[in-house]
Amino acid sequence: LANKESRPQDELAEEGEEVFRNLTEVKKSQIVMPCHANHRQELSVGQLLKWMDSTACLSAERHAGCPCVTASVDDIHFEHTIGVGQVVNIKAKVNRAFNTSMEVGIVVNCEDLFSDSHWRVCQAFATFVTQRTMGGKVQLRPLVPRTQAEQVEHSLAAERRRMRLVHADIMKDLLTNRAEKAVPAERTQVESVELVLPPHANHQVNTFGGQIMAWMENVATIAASRLCNAHPTLRSIDMFHFRGPSQVGDRLVLKAIVNNAFKNSMEVGVCAEAYQGEEPLRHINSAFMTFEVCDRDGKPCTLPKIQPEPLEGRRRYQEAIARKKIRLDRKYIISCKQTEVPLSVPWDLSNQVYLSYNNVSALKMLATRNNWVLNSEKNKVSLYTLEQKQVLSFKIEFEADVPAERAFMVLSDLSKRVEWDPNYEWYTEQRCELIRRVDDDDFLYRVVTPSISNQGGMVQDFILLASRRPPCDSGDPYVIALRSVTLPTHPPTEGYNRGEVLCAGFSIMEVSNTVSKISYFNQASPEVLPYISTDIAGLSSSFYSTFCTCSTFLQDNRDNPTPKDQPPSSTLNSTLL
Repeated sequence: LANKESRPQDELAEEGEEVFRNLTEVKKSQIVMPCHANHRQELSVGQLLKWMDSTACLSAERHAGCPCVTASVDDIHFEHTIGVGQVVNIKAKVNRAFNTSMEVGIVVNCEDLFSDSHWRVCQAFATFVTQRTMGGKVQLRPLVPRTQAEQVEHSLAAERRRMRLVHADIMKDLLTNRAEKAVPAERTQVESVELVLPPHANHQVNTFGGQIMAWMENVATIAASRLCNAHPTLRSIDMFHFRGPSQVGDRLVLKAIVNNAFKNSMEVGVCAEAYQGEEPLRHINSAFMTFEVCDRDGKPCTLPKIQPEPLEGRRRYQEAIARKKIRLDRKYIISCKQTEVPLSVPWDLSNQVYLSYNNVSALKMLATRNNWVLNSEKNKVSLYTLEQKQVLSFKIEFEADVPAERAFMVLSDLSKRVEWDPNYEWYTEQRCELIRRVDDDDFLYRVVTPSISNQGGMVQDFILLASRRPPCDSGDPYVIALRSVTLPTHPPTEGYNRGEVLCAGFSIMEVSNTVSKISYFNQASPEVLPYISTDIAGLSSSFYSTFCTCSTFLQDNRDNPTPKDQPPSSTLNSTLL
């Protein structure tokens, strides 16, 4: 997936970096023929999903060395349509292999042969599992990233997996009991039966996931058309979750209905069930697709409201509202580049998992930059700087004679910062208030510190989301990430200058069983820069004394057990946030 036109993350690749071809990478190029198009002479999304799935499956099987099936597909946002005569270029490669599943990244570009122009259509992340043999599971070998871009995706794959696992819990928190009356939903119901034939299946006679998705897209489009009496356009698809296999000879029953209609969009729920002979129906897949209807100028039209069916219809109606909230949060936070996500994103339970993902992924991406410049070094404590897009970042790196896991537990306890940060010992009122313990790995704090630029006057405070992560695999770092958020319960107050932390935190790597390499990162905001500016300018070396004290503090506490489930204390004296 190393195409600068299709992957903003590839901006991480530096000029002169060795070009490496990932062995799991699979490419597919296909010219769009009339048989692939819809009534608008645009490539059918269902056909595109089939091509994406087959390409990704080949990539997964290259790594696994055995047959694989689609387990799920993350949200897909289609940025452009593809016309007849244009070329679809699909790239897929395995980003990370877990125990029995793997994430495959997919990028779809469109190419116009006459104008020689290229543009990105969509990006997707699919999860594949190995085909079970004799009832067992195939243990996958780890995937070793070779380039900087691959290291970023390898690291972020763990965060995306974490986000998938909590998706259902977020839905439960967002459901409400209110529904608006509108037109009946029954008339949008669609039911269709498809017979699975050999061309629809792989060499293991399992139905292609892409073929099932294509059939589901077809019935969803018909359901959406019945509500608006027009030709709708598919804008996005929520995560696909394949709940069971389908094989040649199965009859697939595909059902679709409009769950809810908003002002300019509607959500269509689709269910796929399979059976053979007299056996009961098997639930294969469910999906939620968002459609719009556009006028001749391409602007979304206003849609009629819908009256849900009793009981299950009302449940689907409310869940559609919750999913819309989730989509907006995810698109707003995750789909943006790191520099495009504003610091003032309000925190609440519905977007907690996405802000946490963004917090950790931003620190991991900053850590993988390979153009850090050594600014100064003293007794094995090094200060590095990085200037990029008019933003100055710094990194402080040293080794400590402490096991990595122990260093992670000690540094995660923010209340201990005062014990190794001597710069502010004189300030007696500084503190860190634990606002909320979200879970075992995420915490909300209000941090109060003196202002370096105005020591005799106003102090400053920060509302921080602290996210800590142990390694997913051997070779991964321990991560403690910090970023600013806003809370309605803690607005800026008189007498305090509200500061902002863009991206900061620790990355802790295991050097040996008794030694760890600790790196502190900060993408300096105006409120943070004064703390380090004199060191960067060479006028002082306070960073050296601070982190020497940190190293000593870690060694002094290497043998003191810290319960992993103990909540952080409510006091903190902090210098670099």
